[in-house]
Amino acid sequence: MTDLLKDALRKAAMFCAYQERTQQEVRERLKEWGLWGDDAEEVIAELIQQNYLNEERFAKSFAGGKFRVKGWGRRKIRQHLQQRGITGYNLDQAMNEIAPADYRTTLTELLDKKRRTLRDDSPLIVKQKLVRYALSKGYESDLVWQVLGSED
Repeated sequence: MTDLLKDALRKAAMFCAYQERTQQEVRERLKEWGLWGDDAEEVIAELIQQNYLNEERFAKSFAGGKFRVKGWGRRKIRQHLQQRGITGYNLDQAMNEIAPADYRTTLTELLDKKRRTLRDDSPLIVKQKLVRYALSKGYESDLVWQVLGSED
């Protein structure tokens, strides 16, 4: 391994140690540092071997965090993970991080909290705003309607 590669590996390891990253993010950062092709792939392979880079760990951490902290739904989390190059097994593992009971409870709490901020006399308009809000958070429409229907 050349000095340039060793230096890139050291910098990339620090980049990955700071927070979980995807291979795509590391590849983009290496390109910014002037490293691409086989050299970049060699650095990425070494990061994976040294366990600095683990896409399953990233996906689980990302999904759990966005769900717990931001209240995102499965659709939005899945879309963001796919944009970051996460697919297949790792994507499925990330989705398994969200327990179905917690998912419904979180949606119910989000809708209750949002309802308290809405000032409108028409129950139909309030319901429309709640549905739009939940869909923008990435929740599935059938679940949103179930939760709103059970509150009437």
